[in-house]
Amino acid sequence: MIGEFKEFIAKGNVMDLAVGVIIGGAFGTIVKSLTDDIIMPVVGAVFGGLDFNNYFAGLSSEVTATTLDAAKEQGAVLAYGSFITATINFLILAFIIFLMVKAVNNMMRKEEPAPEVPAAPPADVQLLEEIRDLLKK
Repeated sequence: MIGEFKEFIAKGNVMDLAVGVIIGGAFGTIVKSLTDDIIMPVVGAVFGGLDFNNYFAGLSSEVTATTLDAAKEQGAVLAYGSFITATINFLILAFIIFLMVKAVNNMMRKEEPAPEVPAAPPADVQLLEEIRDLLKK
């Protein structure tokens, strides 16, 4: 069983997947920071100071707070603003990954070779073809 496990771990696909997961996690952190710290404040400023993270609906009458963190301490809340932010994060991440895959595909795409123009046959072959053509007549 240990030998099979070593063989499984040594496969290139497993290592590629592990590297992809680690880089994906780090990349997700970058995108979250980009969204939370750069894009969402601009979107909020454009729409009059909106902060999507503090959009919520209290699920009980005990929730009277105006911020999400305080409301969560008071009771159950439906934090739809956090969902909006997560959706924007996803769309940005998906678009960036699309651009990366497109760039890699363009790099991997090989130029199609130009069709080869047949070289003129040697002089002796041309002479033999002319003789053949004359004999056919």
